[in-house]
Amino acid sequence: MIMILDYGMGNCGSIKNMLRYIGAEATTTTQPDALKDAKAIILPGVGSYDHGVKHLEPFKAILERKVLHEEVPFLGICLGMQLLLEESEEGQLLGLGWIKGKVKRFDFSSLESDQRLVVPHMGWNEIKPGTQSRLIKTLEHNSLERFYFVHSYHAAHVPEENKIALCHYGYDFTCGIQKNNIYGVQFHPEKSHLFGKQLFKNFVEIAQC
Repeated sequence: MIMILDYGMGNCGSIKNMLRYIGAEATTTTQPDALKDAKAIILPGVGSYDHGVKHLEPFKAILERKVLHEEVPFLGICLGMQLLLEESEEGQLLGLGWIKGKVKRFDFSSLESDQRLVVPHMGWNEIKPGTQSRLIKTLEHNSLERFYFVHSYHAAHVPEENKIALCHYGYDFTCGIQKNNIYGVQFHPEKSHLFGKQLFKNFVEIAQC
């Protein structure tokens, strides 16, 4: 069973519907104890970094046991990905720190004035694969996958071996990360139609659910 963690910071319903559409069994939970039987865990996220850290606190102990010790496949989405890193310019609290890196606001000050873009980064954009990962697989030979983004902050200072996807918005930034069984994506696969379905199928295959 794939468990979608409802900690008050994400649209769990859309993710659950997408998983059901591709034939995967999934449920949402607001209770830490329910995670003990999870075969895979998805952490969505919409909102500010510190609120995410605070709302996730009751789940930290069980998440560390399941993800770090039992090595259950884990996928963080949008803010859920950012919380995997160490800290963020958006807040004062520390993230989970499961993957090295920080979260920074888009900064176009080094670009020419006519090259500066609006923040948040919102809408469809292409991603480029980084380090090889089972989560990121193109549907067609040499095709670029397109996903839906809504965010003002992005991952930075992530080790090269943990970067599985890149995107360009004013400059290249990391939009997909992985360390062992832990995955994170900045974009919203549940809003990304064909490519989002494929990414979830890839995650289901990894989780063998």
